[in-house]
Amino acid sequence: MTVTRDMPPPRSPHSPEEPGERDEREGGGVRRTADRRLAIEEAAARVIADPANSRVAARLLAEEVAEEAAAHGVRSFSESVAATHEAGLVQDALAEFVRANAAELDALVDPEGDARFEYFGLRTVYDRYLLRHPVTRGVLEAPQHFFLRVACGLAESVAEAGELYRLMSTLSYLPSSPTLFNSGARRPQLSSCFLLDSPRDELEAIYERYGQVARLSKYAGGIGVSWTRVRSRGSLIRGTNGHSNGIVPWLRTLDASVAAVNQGGRRKGAACVYLETWHADVEEFLELRDNTGEDARRTHNLNLANWVPDEFMRRVEADETWSLFDPKEVPELTDLWGEEFDRAYRAAEAAGRYVRRLPARTLYGRMMRTLAQTGNGWMTFKDASNRASNQTARPENVIHLSNLCTEILEVTSDAETAVCNLGSVNLAAHLVDGELDWARLRATVATAVRFLDRSIDRGFYPTPEAEAANKRWRPIGLGVMGLADVFFAARLPFDSPEALALSTRAAEEMALAAYGASAALAAEHGAHPSYADTRAAGGVLHLDHFPKAAPAYPREWAELRATIAETGLRNSLLLAVAPTATIASIAGCYECVEPQVSNVFKRETLSGEFLQVNRYLVRDLQERGLWTAKVRDAIKRADGSVQEIEEIPGELRGLYRTAWELPQKALIDLAAARQPYIDQSQSLNLFMASPTIGKLSSMYAYAWRAGLKTTYYLRSRPATRIAQATVAAQEPASGSQTGGPAPAPGSLPASGAVHLPAALPDQDAVACSLENPEICEACQ
Repeated sequence: MTVTRDMPPPRSPHSPEEPGERDEREGGGVRRTADRRLAIEEAAARVIADPANSRVAARLLAEEVAEEAAAHGVRSFSESVAATHEAGLVQDALAEFVRANAAELDALVDPEGDARFEYFGLRTVYDRYLLRHPVTRGVLEAPQHFFLRVACGLAESVAEAGELYRLMSTLSYLPSSPTLFNSGARRPQLSSCFLLDSPRDELEAIYERYGQVARLSKYAGGIGVSWTRVRSRGSLIRGTNGHSNGIVPWLRTLDASVAAVNQGGRRKGAACVYLETWHADVEEFLELRDNTGEDARRTHNLNLANWVPDEFMRRVEADETWSLFDPKEVPELTDLWGEEFDRAYRAAEAAGRYVRRLPARTLYGRMMRTLAQTGNGWMTFKDASNRASNQTARPENVIHLSNLCTEILEVTSDAETAVCNLGSVNLAAHLVDGELDWARLRATVATAVRFLDRSIDRGFYPTPEAEAANKRWRPIGLGVMGLADVFFAARLPFDSPEALALSTRAAEEMALAAYGASAALAAEHGAHPSYADTRAAGGVLHLDHFPKAAPAYPREWAELRATIAETGLRNSLLLAVAPTATIASIAGCYECVEPQVSNVFKRETLSGEFLQVNRYLVRDLQERGLWTAKVRDAIKRADGSVQEIEEIPGELRGLYRTAWELPQKALIDLAAARQPYIDQSQSLNLFMASPTIGKLSSMYAYAWRAGLKTTYYLRSRPATRIAQATVAAQEPASGSQTGGPAPAPGSLPASGAVHLPAALPDQDAVACSLENPEICEACQ
């Protein structure tokens, strides 16, 4: 491969501290290192001209990293573990396992493994995941050593370590970031998500919950916490004969605590607060992320989510009145769902126990306004989440919230903090000649389930409530990434019937393999301790809650039921689609089940700025002789869109539409068709270039009617505009897109900024976007 040179090099995308900036005093080492560093920068800058340059930059960086590790005496995996153990970074047990099997483990390392990385992926691994010497800060493991160390931290034999290592080395499957950070480490906190029930409405209980959140956040966990049980503003405090200030002051304190806790120096803490729609403080809750109003009643670090009962959505549709209650007066509502909630809620209304009433559509419109202005206030549906859960067979087991990224749905209580260990299969790595290798996909899922289950026993738990819940229910969340890659390779537009069928089949194939693997684990080790409390113990699987689903393998499902009836399940929950913000970057594929947001864009991270380009589009245009500087400039001026570029054939324009150009109904339909096979939920972002209350109202009502359990961010245009300083200004953009004011040349707007009509003033929104992935990284 050669570096393409038809564009002037931009400013270096690297941070000041580069691999190779150490003082190499032997011979021409300094000059060689400087030359290679310049070559890396040059190749990385030419990615837009030819995506092959990304692999060139990655190979050069891999050489640089290997030299840095070698400078610390690390040339093999066993030497890496010895060095990290001496530095106090890994467990004694891991070091002993590696010493006892050094030759076999060293032989597992694939010398071609680093060649599979794109530059951005390898750079992410280098900057954030490789273990470093605590004094010199030089790396003590190469990328393949890192993968094998993670595998050994979860393995019981060399063969097991090799099995998991090969999946990671080929980028076919990756565990979530906490597992990648900590597997084999001194304190192996391997879990991604923690869900805490609302604190009891007592001073001591609230402060106890603060402490739990801080301890969990410290060890790189994404936090979801409900606040529904805490009394509303104006509620009588009988002990002092005073009145409560409501939930806002408590959430202000939680906001400061989350911001103060730094997760191991890698990223700041992150949490999402859930509130049920009937809580009397819900309108003030919806204002917490506003950039106007009294700052003393704002929280700038917490994410917000609405925990919405079906009764509310029905009243919105019927244009009826909605009643708001003080939870101190109706404590029973928090632990009820479905028809029991409906009856209790209506009885409380009839008894006049409400604080006030308002049109349901007025409150719903305020929810939509919050989404439009901040991207926050996610719509998550209480009844759908409980109705289809394997964990809610008994009345005392209730799901009160989701997690930070809305894909985890697990039972919580005052004594149980729900936990989930995540990992994702890279569908793109299972493509053969444009088609998915279904047998290999199932084999990958079976291996992933086994090691996710293992992580429950190998993990460190910051609180006893988390350990108790995780070992009782043993839930895991296996998801996917690279769905857009599959559609591009198969030549399927995102909104085509064929794409929906393929997405649904992938979900079903994974579900069958995951449940089969969990049943096999149960036969070997026993079912999870709470198996008798689950729907599966009564013969009801998640699929049974979706009578309109038409599984492709009814006979196999019948056989699986018979097996589970004999063995039980090792895990109460198995599947969840997390955002994969970081691990998709490492794997070099598109995030989870999302469409692309742009064909060409600039990604800004703590590692620097990186140009990204749709390599599938480039390949198609190169084959037609159309990947020219003129076309590249036209795409950049159009903010990554190809829709109005006449030189590009219509077939390609249809295939390479961005998320802004796809009907959102298609994204909801894809998610709804997958839902029967995903026993937790999906982090489903929705995209609207210029949101209006009317459009949003219809979109989220459709998502509810489609049976979705949760939705995630509303992403507004443009979170991904690219710098256009190198584009000739005098040439008109062929089909430039309108989606709000264009930024100044060379600038990027605030991540997630919303461009709204005059009735809704613009406000900044810190969204989980391609420029700002840190929030989603708490999951993956």
